[in-house]
Amino acid sequence: MKHGKKYADSVKAFDRTKQYEVGEALDIVIANAKAKFDETVEFHCRLGVDPKQADQQVRGVIVLPNGTGKTVRVLVLAKGEKADAAQAAGADYVGAEELVTKIQKENWFEFDAVITTPDMMGVVGRIGKLLGPKGLMPNPKSGTVTNDVAKAIADIKAGKVEYRLDKQAIIHCTIGKKSFGREKLNENYNALVDAIIKAKPAAAKGQYVKSISLTSTMGPGVKVLPKTV
Repeated sequence: MKHGKKYADSVKAFDRTKQYEVGEALDIVIANAKAKFDETVEFHCRLGVDPKQADQQVRGVIVLPNGTGKTVRVLVLAKGEKADAAQAAGADYVGAEELVTKIQKENWFEFDAVITTPDMMGVVGRIGKLLGPKGLMPNPKSGTVTNDVAKAIADIKAGKVEYRLDKQAIIHCTIGKKSFGREKLNENYNALVDAIIKAKPAAAKGQYVKSISLTSTMGPGVKVLPKTV
């Protein structure tokens, strides 16, 4: 992949082989986020687990202290009182079978998160193959299959993120925007790292947190000195 002059200049601004304390790493990321928009700050963490083993999965959700800086469009699939509660709680879209059909027939995806009630899962299952690859399939573990739709909406709007291993044993997450500044990004970073450490599987052996890097949307990755676990 070919990078532009700004990226090349950013790479020269720090030592890419060095692991930095998180505060210093964030300073470098912020200084090198030179795009004309408010760049997202991304978190990438490699763990010492085998993602092929069921007893070594790492997955969870956390509401970041300072949110993500992103406006999240929430779709709620529910009926009756739960649909009314979703409307009152500020869901962007609320419906049932008609919205499932809209997704199926029109390839409609003008939303960033999906919440549903347990009684709707049979209907939602029809679009599982469409939602799954986009990371949108509701799941009880992530709090998106629930009867308390109001709380689920509030959590997502407040900055709830889901962390989970990919096939390379890496967790990718957003921890905010460049405009947050070092202090707020540091708080979000520490909350996420602490949650990942707390989720360490009993079956994990050896070094748990292998490496962490931070980057902005358009900037180079900066290695962070990981917490010893």
